[in-house]
Amino acid sequence: MSLSMSMAAFALAASISPGPVNIIALSSGANHGLRASLAHVAGATLGFCLLLVLVGLGLHQLLVRWPLMGQLLHWGGVTFLLYMAWKLARDDGQLTGMHSTPAPSAWQGAAMQWLNPKAWLAAVAGVGAYTGGEQHLLWLFTWIYGPICFISVASWAWAGSVVRQYLGNPRHLRLLNRGLAVLLVGSAVYLVI
Repeated sequence: MSLSMSMAAFALAASISPGPVNIIALSSGANHGLRASLAHVAGATLGFCLLLVLVGLGLHQLLVRWPLMGQLLHWGGVTFLLYMAWKLARDDGQLTGMHSTPAPSAWQGAAMQWLNPKAWLAAVAGVGAYTGGEQHLLWLFTWIYGPICFISVASWAWAGSVVRQYLGNPRHLRLLNRGLAVLLVGSAVYLVI
């Protein structure tokens, strides 16, 4: 297997596996449809690619040197997950254009990546495994990772939009949203323990 194919396989495995960003994409697709969810998808992709590049350029070493920054990111991530869970749990389940909660924005998608431990692990592990400190390999990895990340997160939003047709009853959508909120709270609790 070539280096590029190995990078692509890593990117796919890390991007498409369940995690907070993908849970929000699924919920957004179910609540708002695929088109409205693409801002979140694009923001999450760009946010991760920026994180990947900065980790490759040494950001991780700053966090090792200043553990308080790492703790702030950790608790910021827990807080953000709980905030997103709260938003999901309080959603009214209406699929009309007058939806009570707007679709997640690009900024929220990017912020979720920066506050997402899964994204940090993927960035650190990927940079360590594939770049060897070589900047040209970091850029190659980022160029490969970006489209795969976009397609992976978008597939979760698409899955939500497919499920949307079965959620015409607001009660069913509220149940889905609350179930996804529980998953986000579970992710936050895991980070605290």
